[in-house]
Amino acid sequence: MDKKQENVLKGIAAAPGIAIAHAFLYAKEKESVSDDYVDNVEEALQNLDNALEQSKKELRKIFNLAVDKLGDKRAAIFEAQIMILDDPILINTIKERIKKEKKLPEFIVDDEISKYTRIMSASNEPYMKERSHDIEDIKNRIIRNLKKKKWKSKITSDVIVVTSNLSPSDTVLFSRVNVKGYVTDFGGLTSHAAIVARSLNIPAVVGLHEATNKIKDNDLLIVDGFHGQVYINPDEKHIAEYRKKIERLTQYDEELLKLRELPAQTLDGKEISLFANLDLSEEMTFIIHNCANGIGLVRTEQLFEEYEVFPDEDKQYEVYKEIAEQIYPKIVIVRAFDIGGDKVLPVDLHEPNPMLGWRGIRLLLDNPALFKTQIRAVLRASAHKNVWFMLPMISSLQEVINSKKLIEECKKELQKEGKTFDKHMPVGIMIEVPSAAVLTKEFAQEVQFLSIGTNDLIQYLLAVDRGNDIVSSQYQEFHPAVVRTLHHIITEAKKSNRIVSMCGEMAADPIAVPLLIGLGLDSLSLSAAGIPFHKKIIRSLKFEEMKKLAEECLQLNSEKEINQKLHEFFNNKIQDKIQNLY
Repeated sequence: MDKKQENVLKGIAAAPGIAIAHAFLYAKEKESVSDDYVDNVEEALQNLDNALEQSKKELRKIFNLAVDKLGDKRAAIFEAQIMILDDPILINTIKERIKKEKKLPEFIVDDEISKYTRIMSASNEPYMKERSHDIEDIKNRIIRNLKKKKWKSKITSDVIVVTSNLSPSDTVLFSRVNVKGYVTDFGGLTSHAAIVARSLNIPAVVGLHEATNKIKDNDLLIVDGFHGQVYINPDEKHIAEYRKKIERLTQYDEELLKLRELPAQTLDGKEISLFANLDLSEEMTFIIHNCANGIGLVRTEQLFEEYEVFPDEDKQYEVYKEIAEQIYPKIVIVRAFDIGGDKVLPVDLHEPNPMLGWRGIRLLLDNPALFKTQIRAVLRASAHKNVWFMLPMISSLQEVINSKKLIEECKKELQKEGKTFDKHMPVGIMIEVPSAAVLTKEFAQEVQFLSIGTNDLIQYLLAVDRGNDIVSSQYQEFHPAVVRTLHHIITEAKKSNRIVSMCGEMAADPIAVPLLIGLGLDSLSLSAAGIPFHKKIIRSLKFEEMKKLAEECLQLNSEKEINQKLHEFFNNKIQDKIQNLY
């Protein structure tokens, strides 16, 4: 590690945001237990009952505080912990062991509950590993109350807490003293502490492994909860850079404060999912900050353009894993390499007509080693079950069948290697070739979701090269054939109860939004910067009037008529409602 990197720790971006503050090293006192015998079994049983009751009281207080800060849904974490304290099988087992073994109740509690934590910690499922920490927290709470000790915290306000691990109750209690951020050695995206931190909008980076060794009390820290980075005693340049970022984020918050947390819901109650497209890793900050419903398209070929050689499985895995962790628990749709055509090829190849040549899925299936490297990396990154995989430039059912065979091969290989992945990772396709549009019904039986790529679909449908200035005026997104094809795709996909979205440039066009929603699209994926504006448009209209608009457009026979109708609708219905936003 060079000197520039010595003060930077990399972990998991568990809760977005940026914090600059001094470190507070928090070490929770570890309760020791001994296996001494008890003189009075009845007294030991009574002490256990008292400790259980006291633990419940403490958790109820935390639960009430959590309801105020997090809402009922998130506060249910603590209700679940209280239920464990009322579990008759667990409590009866502990009591029977005290009667039979005549040992201190704290020893029996530690030994019995540790059986569960060991089983959960040994699980391959990240979620189960995280739940073991919650059970450990309950165990320590009971033991502390058996020993009649009080929880003490000397924490001061406006600090960044640095610790080995955080329980959900720690996270809530610390929020009362205005903690600025959390940094932990252990923990993952599914830990309740991470969930609580996200709910409280407190930046958190977890799973650093060496934070408590490398960070000292009162060190100045920058916690970047967008990228999972912690800077220790940063120089003035880094501090100034991050203060500017905080300033920009604050200004942005002020402008769109009323929209960020609100759903993209029409006036008559129809909710639309607004996803973000990801071309460059730097866009993650804005995707998270703009409250995208997830990432609807990761253009993997763009992500790796900066590399001199094609990235291997481990490098790809790290990139996909980081994206999935940063957006968690929302979903991310990773598109397989769409290389060829107008994009860079990993081989030196000159084709007379590259747009109709060796590109997309054709190239991938002809290079199974290349394709499998990516599939394996994506599967490994799917461990948290929020990764979907999408196939580009599909034109026949056989391409999907062959791709699925390779995916199954990769699953078997990873299983043999003991690697963790989502065994039921959803697989979908891009609809961007006319043959795929015509066969939407048949494709919907083979995949879990479909995404319309209008950039290619329009150029293939109208036989217009969108990059050719001579014919660019013929590239018309509101051509009647395009509108009717979109209607066909959406209708057929919905008949099979398949998720259908759009991730092409048309999805980013504000004028097109009412038409697309009216045609039945429930999901759009666009640049993160456009999400607030789209949300404002959607929240200004009724679904019924958009549906009527789409029905009228389907009856029109020229691009000029449809374009005119959409602009009139936009100017009459929306313009006056959105002028205050920008």
